[in-house]
Amino acid sequence: MDSQQDFLRDAMRRLNLTRDAFAERLGVRRRTLDTWLLPEASGEARAMPDMAQKFVSEILFREAEGHDAQKHHRPLAERMSADGRPQLLSVAQFERESLEELFRIADVMQPIARRHKVCRVLEGAVMGSLFFEASTRTRVSFGAAFSRLGGSVCDTTGFTFSSMAKGESIYDTSRVMAGYVDALVIRHPEQGSVAEFARATNIPVINAGDGPGEHPSQAILDMYTIQREFSRLGKLMDGAHIAMVGDLKYGRTVHSLIRLLSLYKGMKFTLISPSSLEMPAYLIEMASTNGHVVEVSTSLQDLKGADVVYATRIQKERFAGENIEGYTPEFQVQKSLVDALCKPDTIIMHPLPRDARAGANDLSTDLNLDPRLAIFRQTDNGIPVRMALFAVLMGVESQIARNLRDVTWRSPAFVGPDDAVFDTLD
Repeated sequence: MDSQQDFLRDAMRRLNLTRDAFAERLGVRRRTLDTWLLPEASGEARAMPDMAQKFVSEILFREAEGHDAQKHHRPLAERMSADGRPQLLSVAQFERESLEELFRIADVMQPIARRHKVCRVLEGAVMGSLFFEASTRTRVSFGAAFSRLGGSVCDTTGFTFSSMAKGESIYDTSRVMAGYVDALVIRHPEQGSVAEFARATNIPVINAGDGPGEHPSQAILDMYTIQREFSRLGKLMDGAHIAMVGDLKYGRTVHSLIRLLSLYKGMKFTLISPSSLEMPAYLIEMASTNGHVVEVSTSLQDLKGADVVYATRIQKERFAGENIEGYTPEFQVQKSLVDALCKPDTIIMHPLPRDARAGANDLSTDLNLDPRLAIFRQTDNGIPVRMALFAVLMGVESQIARNLRDVTWRSPAFVGPDDAVFDTLD
């Protein structure tokens, strides 16, 4: 059933159709389509007839024929490469088509990420995890993704472990590590430093965050999450209203995310932050130049009407003596505010970690049981997205489907006891 859901969601995404429009295109009732898209655990899910599946496949085939064949027959690794190398340093490496192709590969990874299937295409490969800055979610997520494809991980955190503390250059460190491992995932507190590591090697390198610069894999999994949520809700990416809230100056996740969102059409961005923590001007100009509406605000009241609310925590570790005027405990995305200003189908997101202490100016924990809160669906989606990145950069994406086998252990249908019905792993 999961493959049926993924097939239909991918079709709607590629055809850029809402559920209503897709049902009309197929000549079925909207309610019928909804039963094909429901998780099996709901009890109302129905298998799609073979004839309908063939019809959808024919539509997708005709659609693909209309695209530039030469462009899209080039391997994805080439189209998203960094200076000709299989490395991910910035979301600027993506076009809309290559991003959505990566999402289709992530869909193939879902049965592995959901613990239904096992795949060992990276057996024998070793990933080096170099985190010169503290991390839990990102570091473990990358390690889990690589391991679920059969690889192993050498994991290190902090400057003290490294010979860089003794004065070794980034170039030397990178070249030495490239002799030990088959892929590098690097987080560093200085913007541009991961690109320096990448220049010293030809093996895959992934930027896991370079100071206030970028966090490309986080933005990609955020985009993947938004698309899956919109597919479930019958919404389109084009024309969506995205509100970003919090520290937009140092929050590298929003820097990458606004770039990817700008690949779509007719977007509206509401950027809400204290005046001292506004989104960098060059990113606002980029979005405006691409024809999108950008509104800058200091008031959470301007969340009204947003399809997605993306909250970020204050990046105190990156401050250099700034005053944080206007960032009071009232600057908090909490349930009463969301209920008053947001729609029933608004999606609430956060890259984590969030400050869960009472009165913190972050995303409030009183939204934890609200089905609009997608933060754990975000983190869960990090595994198939990062698996897809490894598969593409290491050239094994075409081997996944034919190397799947059933797991031998039993997993819970719901990872979290308070997960919504559409969070099921079944």
